[in-house]
Amino acid sequence: MPTMTVFSPTIPAPGSTLPALYVSHGAPLFALEAGVTGPALTRWGSALRAQFPGLRGALIMSPHWMAPGVRVGTGAQPATLHDFGGFPPELYQLQYPAPGSPALAGEVLDLLHTAGIEAEGDAKRPFDHGAWVPLMHLFPQADVPVVQIALPEHAGPAEVYALGAAVQSLRSEGVLVIGSGSMTHNLGEFFGGAREPAPYVVAFSRWIEAALARGDMAALLDYRRQAPQATRAHPTEDHFLPLFFALGSAGKDLHANYLSREVMYSMLAMDAFALQPQA
Repeated sequence: MPTMTVFSPTIPAPGSTLPALYVSHGAPLFALEAGVTGPALTRWGSALRAQFPGLRGALIMSPHWMAPGVRVGTGAQPATLHDFGGFPPELYQLQYPAPGSPALAGEVLDLLHTAGIEAEGDAKRPFDHGAWVPLMHLFPQADVPVVQIALPEHAGPAEVYALGAAVQSLRSEGVLVIGSGSMTHNLGEFFGGAREPAPYVVAFSRWIEAALARGDMAALLDYRRQAPQATRAHPTEDHFLPLFFALGSAGKDLHANYLSREVMYSMLAMDAFALQPQA
């Protein structure tokens, strides 16, 4: 059985700024095999909507859309992209028909430009599985408008953090900002089946949690040198970088309200947490 820790959702008071959210989207099968993280996201999303009936959209970054520069999806009804192979047929039948929001995408582009960041719209980009799989759990009715932002190729933690910081104001304007990645992501060690969490997975994940608890942004930005087993947890950085998008949008609201600490397949840490002011 996957190892997990799940906590009751804590949502800020109505009318206040929305939290930022970091989710680990796991393997594509997470859409069908939700473990404990999927239901935790569903409970949290339901509580969020009850507390914020004015929720007008979600802005999400996934490592499965990488672009030469900063790109923002501007389509009104993005398609569901099944950007994976070798999985059960029923996975390819799933659709996530959430609307896009050209208006919100325009706001995102304006904020990026104001921050001095060159960015372009992309009206044809579909939702990749790094976006739609966690959103299926978070908002299962697919009725929250979604805008996706690309992870720029060759960007590092500081550059991705700056993208999040540029859109921070959206959190006080009814928009949930989400970084979707994976707390650990070494697919070379994927063997399937139920296994105990690898020690390095636990060590890395809990180091990140401790750095968040300290508010130690310098250490987080320098995780590649400072975190234990960082290069084993992430042989490449792409699946970790969306964390910095969430952190940038959170600003000083670095209290991490953990929704799950599940570990799947021994090597995929499914950590998910909301970033919000200390209660």
